[in-house]
Amino acid sequence: MHDEDAALDSSFSAAENFSRIVRADFPGDDDAQENKLRPQLLNEFLGQETTKKNLSVFIAAARNREEALDHLFLIGPPGLGKTTLAQITAHELGADFKITSAPALDKPKDLVGILSTITPRTVFFIDEIHRLKPAIEEMLYIAMEDFELDWVIGQGAAARTVRIPIPPFTLVGATTRAGSVSTPLVSRFGIIEHLNYYTGEELASIIHRSAKLLSVSVDDDAAFLIASCSRGTPRVANRVLKRMRDFAQVDGRGRITKDIVEAGLSRLEIDSLGLERYDRTILRSVIENFGGGPVGAETLAISVGESLDTLVDYYEPYLIQCGLLQRTNRGRLATEKAYKHLGIEGAIRHENDGLLF
Repeated sequence: MHDEDAALDSSFSAAENFSRIVRADFPGDDDAQENKLRPQLLNEFLGQETTKKNLSVFIAAARNREEALDHLFLIGPPGLGKTTLAQITAHELGADFKITSAPALDKPKDLVGILSTITPRTVFFIDEIHRLKPAIEEMLYIAMEDFELDWVIGQGAAARTVRIPIPPFTLVGATTRAGSVSTPLVSRFGIIEHLNYYTGEELASIIHRSAKLLSVSVDDDAAFLIASCSRGTPRVANRVLKRMRDFAQVDGRGRITKDIVEAGLSRLEIDSLGLERYDRTILRSVIENFGGGPVGAETLAISVGESLDTLVDYYEPYLIQCGLLQRTNRGRLATEKAYKHLGIEGAIRHENDGLLF
């Protein structure tokens, strides 16, 4: 028994390095400004109406039954509010909230240490769940279905498995790559929600709300201009808003006007489509270095000095959404719209180039 206690104690201490717990009734104090902008309730969360309506029903039912909410799987590009929705879920349930990311779970003992210390109905959030290691994923299957953990004590012939019961909890998994999550893991989530890019009107409402929380005034036309270049993403909208607040404070009279935004976007090198300098670098690389494509994602990532994950998860989705880039089975292609937007003259290469008929 001493060996088992020592092993479990080691797991508990390891958990402190890989997760942090947030009590439902006490807000965290790290990154205070970012948390200040995060909604705490579903009715404060703007956009994603279908997801909100569904979650409100599921949460109310679980709360009335005094049960843990079924496991929740959130799918969508970065910055759309997956982490915020997980925190809101815990807050609405009146439950504790634990957060970690899949890359931080290096060994099974890390997961054991976290789940062995949870309270009933805890919401356990794993970001980037598509990056879970197979051994941890296998352990998670039993935890999600049976609310138990299999833990191996000892080594070699003396090794034995101890099954540790854990309280019912809600796993919230978030991913930007749903296709990379194994089918057995996806099938264990009872609630699956897809988050979509926000409309300009929704982003303008978010900008007005954030401006109020930041104690800054923003004109309606300025808010819509910020929204139009925010890539359909609240995270980007809030980031741009903060920078416009700085420009307004130093160069203006503290109020964010359309003129302030236009000047600020120019200084930040953000164009009318919301493309930043790096977006244009990617498009220029495809056009100038690879003749408009096709070019493989790995080659393109190397050419612009960016990691493959960042290129695929952050930059490409918006470029494709804007119709500036195409994904084909041969590689990435720049579209005619990309040539026109960058002011580059040249022939567009098609898949049938070189064929006479």
